[in-house]
Amino acid sequence: MKDKIHPKYYPEARVICACGNEWVTGSTQEVLHTDVCSACHPFFTGQQRIVDSTGHVDRFRRRVEESRRLRRESKERDAAREERRRARALVEVVDEEESVEPIEALFENTDEEQE
Repeated sequence: MKDKIHPKYYPEARVICACGNEWVTGSTQEVLHTDVCSACHPFFTGQQRIVDSTGHVDRFRRRVEESRRLRRESKERDAAREERRRARALVEVVDEEESVEPIEALFENTDEEQE
């Protein structure tokens, strides 16, 4: 084995929790700080704590409602777009009795008038 590659081991290392609980264990650090321990964790204590979760459900519901609103507006826009496309595609039905001048004739008349 190589010498001096292992960290120093502290058999009397102190662990300090955010709740104030302290205990001694073995570690490669002299002092350890932790946020949750068996004295304050809901699984071990049986107490339900709300940890910074206020507003999560409300934000989720707002996002879902906004998504539904945008989807509804998108469908309305698509329906209006389809209606406009159909209106443009409609061909005017002309009665057989009516005479319709070809489009070229209209342009010839305007060219003669300009000269």
